[in-house]
Amino acid sequence: MCQEVNRDCSCGKEKVSFHLRDNIMSQEVIDRLFCPSCSGTVALEQESMVEDNGWVIEYDMDLARMYAIAKLGVEPDQVHPGFVFDEGYVTWREMYPGETKDIADERKRIISMKEKNPQEYLTTINAWAVERIARLKAEGWRKAKRA
Repeated sequence: MCQEVNRDCSCGKEKVSFHLRDNIMSQEVIDRLFCPSCSGTVALEQESMVEDNGWVIEYDMDLARMYAIAKLGVEPDQVHPGFVFDEGYVTWREMYPGETKDIADERKRIISMKEKNPQEYLTTINAWAVERIARLKAEGWRKAKRA
């Protein structure tokens, strides 16, 4: 079972949903969040922060290490911000913040084909998904790079 957590960024302009894989870590692992508008106000600290296309997440790494050691049996030196984010323990609910809103109209248009022409629908939805992931990888989104 996974948990979803919502957080506001430091400047308050953006709200993001996080996914906590298998409830290994708690929401308290998320220390601060910076959107592209406010991330320029903070120096990126490699020991506690991860950057994803202008977004910065600061983790409480002592807490993250405690959970990783206790629940995963991971050595402390293996637990870093990239591990926490990239392995999905505390990461975006979507591929990137706001993805669901961004793709709603595109998906609705494609899904409307389903009843009229199922074969065209399958071809179109598959091509759309592949092209979308390729675009997100090119844009530098961390989760897309691992897809």
